[in-house]
Amino acid sequence: MSKTMLPRLLLIGLALLLPFAAAHAEDPPLVRATNAVTVLNEIMQAPDKAIPHDLLRDAKAIAVIPGMLKVGFVFGGRRGEGLVSVKSPDGTWSNPSFITMTGGSVGFQAGVSSTDVVLVFRTQKGVDSIVSGKFTLGADAAAAAGPVGRTAHASTDAQLKAEIYSYSRSRGLFAGVALDGAALRIDYDANAAVYGAGITPRRIFEGGVSNVPAPVVKFRDQLEEYTSQ
Repeated sequence: MSKTMLPRLLLIGLALLLPFAAAHAEDPPLVRATNAVTVLNEIMQAPDKAIPHDLLRDAKAIAVIPGMLKVGFVFGGRRGEGLVSVKSPDGTWSNPSFITMTGGSVGFQAGVSSTDVVLVFRTQKGVDSIVSGKFTLGADAAAAAGPVGRTAHASTDAQLKAEIYSYSRSRGLFAGVALDGAALRIDYDANAAVYGAGITPRRIFEGGVSNVPAPVVKFRDQLEEYTSQ
C-alpha cells in the first residue's frame, strides 16, 4: 500500500463510520441496565448453548456488556458499556457497578458489528481488579473463551488456567470468545448518575447504596435467579 493511499483510506473510513458511531452514542445508564437484563435472559433461555449453570453458580462476579461495537477500517476498535455485579460473602449478588470495555486492533479491515459480551469471573483476583477501577483481560487476569452447554467442562489448557471466561453473541450465535487486550473500566459518571456523586465501586458492591432504580435491581435479581438453579 502506497504512502498516499493510506491517508485516503483513513479519510474514507472515517466518513463512512462516523454517522454510524453518532447513531450509537452511549446509552443512558438505565437503558444500559435494561439491555443487559434482556441479553442475560435471552442467552440463558437456550440451555444447550447457554453459560453452564454450575459455572454461574460458582462465579465471583459477572459482567454483561450489551451491544459492544466493533468498528474497523484499517485500524479497528471496540467499545461497549455494561454492568458488573460481584458475589457477596453470603452468596447473594451485589448491586451492579457500571463499566466500559474498550480494545483495539491493527490491520486492514472494514466494517461495523455489534456484539453482546458476557464475562464470568472465576477468582477473587478478578474481583479485586474490578474494585481497583481498571484492568486488562489477558494482562491483569488470564482470560479464555468459556465453555457452553448444560455443564462446565474445560477442554483446553487455557480454559483450565483462566481466571475469567468470556462469551459473545453476534447475529444470534452465542459462543466462548477470546478478548485478550480488552480493557475494563469503572464508569464513574454512570455510577454517579444512578447512585449519587462520590459513590465508590466498593461501596456499591458492599451494599452501601439506597433507592436503587428498578432496572438496576432487576439485573441483580436475574443473576440471583440464574445462579440459584
